[in-house]
Amino acid sequence: MARIYWIRRIAARIMAEDSGTVYLVGAGPGDPGLLTVRGKELLNLADIVVFDYLSDDSLLEFCRPEAELIDVGKRPGRPVPQNEINEVLIRSAARAKTVVRLKGGDPFVFGRGGEEALALIEAGISFEVVPGISSSIAVPAYAGVPVTHRGLSTSFTVVTGHRHGSATDQVDWESLAKLGGTIVVLMGVAHRAEISEKLISGGLSPYTPVAAVRWGTRSDQVSVRTNLQSLGEAEILSPSVIVIGAVAGLDLAWFEKRPLLGKKIVVTRAKTQSRKLIKAIRDLGGQVLSIPAIQIGPPADNYQALARAARDISGYKWLIFTSANSVPLFFDLLRDTRDLAGVKVAAIGDATAREIARFNIVADFVPSSFVAETFVAEFPEGCGKILLPRAEMARDLLPVELAKMGWNVDVVEAYRTEIPVMDETLADQIAASDAITFTSSSTVSNFLSRFGVMALPARVISIGPVTRKTLEEFGVSNSVMADTHNIDGLLEVLVASLSP
Repeated sequence: MARIYWIRRIAARIMAEDSGTVYLVGAGPGDPGLLTVRGKELLNLADIVVFDYLSDDSLLEFCRPEAELIDVGKRPGRPVPQNEINEVLIRSAARAKTVVRLKGGDPFVFGRGGEEALALIEAGISFEVVPGISSSIAVPAYAGVPVTHRGLSTSFTVVTGHRHGSATDQVDWESLAKLGGTIVVLMGVAHRAEISEKLISGGLSPYTPVAAVRWGTRSDQVSVRTNLQSLGEAEILSPSVIVIGAVAGLDLAWFEKRPLLGKKIVVTRAKTQSRKLIKAIRDLGGQVLSIPAIQIGPPADNYQALARAARDISGYKWLIFTSANSVPLFFDLLRDTRDLAGVKVAAIGDATAREIARFNIVADFVPSSFVAETFVAEFPEGCGKILLPRAEMARDLLPVELAKMGWNVDVVEAYRTEIPVMDETLADQIAASDAITFTSSSTVSNFLSRFGVMALPARVISIGPVTRKTLEEFGVSNSVMADTHNIDGLLEVLVASLSP
């Protein structure tokens, strides 16, 4: 059989030399961190991505900007017949080299990936399967329920409880009850009472433990513990994975103990800068609504002044970076790091210092507090030239005060902060969130100019005093400020503000 498959596949390649390859990729059950390395690699390469309704749209951020995204996800009131999806894949392969079919969970575990593979074979199109982590094992694990456990269960069975009509003629539940081990039911909420009755009739104890997990692996995960006889009356909503068996009596909870579980946080930082913050919030169990209120663009002269400053850097005594954004822009234009010999480097903030360290340069000066006022108070007096590459729109306090101390400061525009397009239809979602974070004065001004104060959630978190002052200028007086003015400090105050 395998030989026939490969012969047909080789023939298909010959017949469809101009066709691309379709990759059936499992996206996992919801947590974007559960996407496989191979899946991410293919999303980075894809010309076309045909995707289902995904639990987390952030997976699409791995796609190239020029990739074509085709949504074929089934939703209430929006059925998409499988044959139409098959046709989309075939047409896509005819005009693109790499087509990714992104499916929730695993393509071959109740994912209809087999039907799509058969359609591609019939059309003579090359395909590959990239397995995904199935909800049948991931969701119980995130709820602290191992599907096998020594002394309790040596096997598990995965079964669907979904059918248009009755579930009784789809699965022999009585025989399944006699089989033993753990039973994992997918798509079975609507028929849970019927399933319970059949399993008890098959010999399972009415007191068999049951765990039902809704939106497993996501920030809004909720677990319900009950037993088999009470399953039908238990308050369980779709979509839930139902685990039946002795292992469901174990409670090895870890995910639901995370401090931000169930909380939605709005992140307004620039898309290119927000990855660390977003990842940290998700690692703490939170859900992120990313609304970038700022984006980084090239300076008006397309880096000409910055290039001249980098060329003449040996004539300066100090090079001061006020933001991590300026660091790679400057070093990309530097001829040789040896040109910095004799030039001292300063950074406002440890994040900027870490960015400098990526170029094997250790900052000579970092203030104790990451604001311009503290920098000026602690910076040594002297004479000579200082190079200050920074954003076009920035406070004048630093160059003015340094000049008063005897320094000759050259301010060079390294980048511009621009206002990106922000979707105003998200205003209600923003207001309904648990908190919003602001990491700069510009994010405050840009966000509130677009959405207004009424769109703010109950908790407003600012990274430092300048950001908080801008909030106050807009009439927001209830913001909470991080004690340490960096991302770690922001996360600490966020968790403290949302803890019960």
